[in-house]
Amino acid sequence: MPWTDRQVNTLSNRPNDTRTPFQRDKARILHSAAFRRLQAKTQVMYVGMHDFPRTRLTHSLEASQIGASLIVHLSHRHPELSKSLEFSEPLLESLCLAHDIGHPPFGHGGEIALNYMMRNNGGFEGNGQTFRIVTKLEAYTPEHGMNLTRRTLLGLLKYPVLASQVRREQLPEDVSNFKHLPTRQWLPPKALYNDDVAQLDWVLAPLSTSDKQAFQALSAEPQTTKHGRSALKSVDASIMEAADDIAYGVHDLEDAIVVGLIQRDHWMKHMFDRLRSLESSLPDFNAESLTHALFSDDHYERKGAIGSLVNRLVTSATLIKTDNDFECPLLQYQVALGDAEKQLLNALKEFIFKWVIRKPEMQAQEFKGQQIVMELFDVLSVEPERLLPENTRLRYLHEQEHGNNAPRVISDYLSGMTDAYAAKLYQQLFAINPSI
Repeated sequence: MPWTDRQVNTLSNRPNDTRTPFQRDKARILHSAAFRRLQAKTQVMYVGMHDFPRTRLTHSLEASQIGASLIVHLSHRHPELSKSLEFSEPLLESLCLAHDIGHPPFGHGGEIALNYMMRNNGGFEGNGQTFRIVTKLEAYTPEHGMNLTRRTLLGLLKYPVLASQVRREQLPEDVSNFKHLPTRQWLPPKALYNDDVAQLDWVLAPLSTSDKQAFQALSAEPQTTKHGRSALKSVDASIMEAADDIAYGVHDLEDAIVVGLIQRDHWMKHMFDRLRSLESSLPDFNAESLTHALFSDDHYERKGAIGSLVNRLVTSATLIKTDNDFECPLLQYQVALGDAEKQLLNALKEFIFKWVIRKPEMQAQEFKGQQIVMELFDVLSVEPERLLPENTRLRYLHEQEHGNNAPRVISDYLSGMTDAYAAKLYQQLFAINPSI
């Protein structure tokens, strides 16, 4: 089975290992340094802003549970199809656990900062960095990262194209001062790095030429000032993305309510009518009852409402056939939520983005994080041999010596940092009294 192949065979070192390939993938992800660092990386609320907010780690764990639930549900709804596609709970858990490990410190603010600093060297994007970590950087093997199965890697390809295929034709003007960076102009293209084309080619090797071309087709071509976008993903990646969206739209909503970022009167003004409009198309759904439970002083009522929302979304999922005439079964299907349930989830996600993520106090933290990342990249680029830690310095010199993309090593180093570690390094390098 080519989809359970690995780039390096390590089974000879584990002769009595009876786990499935995807159970081994899950273990490698769980025990990786990149996964552990998620505990101190921003999800929505910045670490330290409140008592106990969700982090990238808890978000990934919740997405993993939802991904497994989706597999159980789809296996009951489409028993024969699920069997032929060989659905696996450990596989989907692996995808959801790993899907955010490429995100840098300070959330999407850090992502934009690194994309700007890497503008002349291939850019930076969180999903592309995830693929790079699992295929190259994580120290499980000398050259192939975690050495995951091909199907797991295919499932991590939310955007199975290279940056050069979708990047806008003309970049914005450089800025002379980092504080003046127009961040919305420097959103990265959703793609993999050209530096990692060999790893992408290995993952897609079992596909026929026609399947590969169709799989990497674009839904939007790049324009002068706008990135292009890939059109497709595998069935596993579509389920992972659905689990990620549900975890974000529902559980991050719970967080925002608990810490008081969302008040009942604000919810009533900006969300309630939209929920009311969905009542006729969602069975046993009542906007007033949901609102009462979410903002109840009784914690168990809110928990019950959150659980019911997740269940409603998960149990609406179905598999649909794609329009493309793919030969590979893994590319023939996508998961889809019910129409009304999809509208409900989109409403929750849009509400969180507009009234939580875009709040001035949240944006102030994002701005500060961006400045830290850009300043660190700038100084490390000026004197990499002096300031980089030994292993990173040796990697940088090796890439430089062989004419490769040496700045990518600095990007790898910074993106792997937690929020707190990046802030600490910034203090060490720039503060007059670094003990403060």
